Amino acid sequence: MTKYVFVTGGVVSGLGKGITASSLALLLKARGYKVFMQKFDPYFNIDPGTMNPIQHGEVFVTYDGCETDLDLGHYERFIDEELNYTSNITSGKIYSSVIEKERHGDYLGATVQLVPHITNEIKNKVYEAGLTSKADIVITEIGGTVGDIESQAFIETLRQIQYEKGSTETAFVHTTLIPYIIGSNELKTKPTQNSVKDLQNMGIRPNFLVCRTPFSTSDSIKEKLSLFCSIPKENIVDAIDAKNIYDIPINMHKQGIDELILKQFNLPVNKANLKDWENLLYVMDNLKEEVEIALVGKYVELHDAYLSVAEALKHAGYKYQTKVNIKWVNSEDLENNLDFKEVFKNTKGIIVPGGFGNRGTLGMIKAINYARVNNIPFLGICLGMQLSVIEFARNVCKLEDCNSTEFDPLCKNPIIDLMSDQKTVINMGGTLRLGNYNCKLTKGTLAYNDYKTDLIQERHRHRYEFNNKYMDLLKEKGMVFSGINEESNLVEIIEIPKHKHFIACQFHPEFKSRPTRPHPLFVSFVKASIDNK
Repeated sequence: MTKYVFVTGGVVSGLGKGITASSLALLLKARGYKVFMQKFDPYFNIDPGTMNPIQHGEVFVTYDGCETDLDLGHYERFIDEELNYTSNITSGKIYSSVIEKERHGDYLGATVQLVPHITNEIKNKVYEAGLTSKADIVITEIGGTVGDIESQAFIETLRQIQYEKGSTETAFVHTTLIPYIIGSNELKTKPTQNSVKDLQNMGIRPNFLVCRTPFSTSDSIKEKLSLFCSIPKENIVDAIDAKNIYDIPINMHKQGIDELILKQFNLPVNKANLKDWENLLYVMDNLKEEVEIALVGKYVELHDAYLSVAEALKHAGYKYQTKVNIKWVNSEDLENNLDFKEVFKNTKGIIVPGGFGNRGTLGMIKAINYARVNNIPFLGICLGMQLSVIEFARNVCKLEDCNSTEFDPLCKNPIIDLMSDQKTVINMGGTLRLGNYNCKLTKGTLAYNDYKTDLIQERHRHRYEFNNKYMDLLKEKGMVFSGINEESNLVEIIEIPKHKHFIACQFHPEFKSRPTRPHPLFVSFVKASIDNK
């Protein structure tokens, strides 16, 4: 029977609920249990797909094409499991589903209310995750902070689940803040006490506290929290500020929270196998070299907008015991006649990631041109591939008025255009080409050498595609189309063999990179950047 762990947050946002949930999942998996993860977000968007990356961070995409919160990227990187549509549920999805059922007559004329209809819908999503994943343990993170008005329906649902399932099938982990007051040199527990009382007033008694703190708390503080929060002292864990998020599971394991959860569930406490993770941490703590890679994008004000790309670069660096230093370059700044030699003077590789809309694209094209002309290792992703093709068509093929119809619908040469089935799409959300698609690689190409196989599957998130009518012209000038989706005859990967390392893909390889298993395209690109020294 599936057991359920719920991770809530109190006091302030940004305490690391996602990392806490991911760490617990990693530890429980290391003890031999099949784990699955999901996130409940209280906002009314159906999903984050139409939200501004500068406001919300990147949109992570699951293999089955679900646009999700970036926390799911943390989940997959930590537990190295592929999540699915049941892993990211928003208030928008819940209310939309209930209203649709009401319109369909599924409630047989009953008055539709928050309780039980909304709470039952949320409950169904929790149990569906357990049924479809067949996991031993499902870990669910509740977005937002306890006390937020928009998350009250989720908290009420958890109260019902705790009542229905009992303490041997549910565990509640509450993340809180223990602030340090400089003037009095004290760690203060009152915010945590009040946060736990808020939960208790809503009918939930947390079983564990994970306390974000700048340093370890004393026994006296834990005893005080235990007394006022009705939580056993040994169930109170310090989440000490860490220099690296990948240290956090080991810190939590040393405090025994994974063992305590299993004991509450009456499950065998198998020995944890953390060897691969500990080896990773050793490598990360003993990096011998450094390399600078420039990330040229339009959302660089918020680094979380490119979180998976940044992590994938780091993962590839670990393979070569090299620290990847990312130089964040705003593509709009490159449109202002800057000295590119000065901007990229220490850069050994350039990456142009995904994005939507015309803003900043000219700067990206200039960066791509600089990388191509100066033989600097280059990796383009999604929009980065489309702009690479446009740059090549303009500057090598001398194609006039060449553009994407996303930016100029009336351009003479639409080298990037909508697929025919996209031209009638009205809604923006959830209508992109999303999730896993096959890609056939050509033997002897850089892509084939990277993957070492001729058939791959990668995750997509885009609407526009390369226009195949221009393929022969670009081939004549030296571009190779090394990856094709044969089912739809769509270009997936392009490369320029005469260049030191120039490759771009229509999909998002960063979503499949793991700290212990870096993605081959990033491994190849980072290696070329290191060799470019």
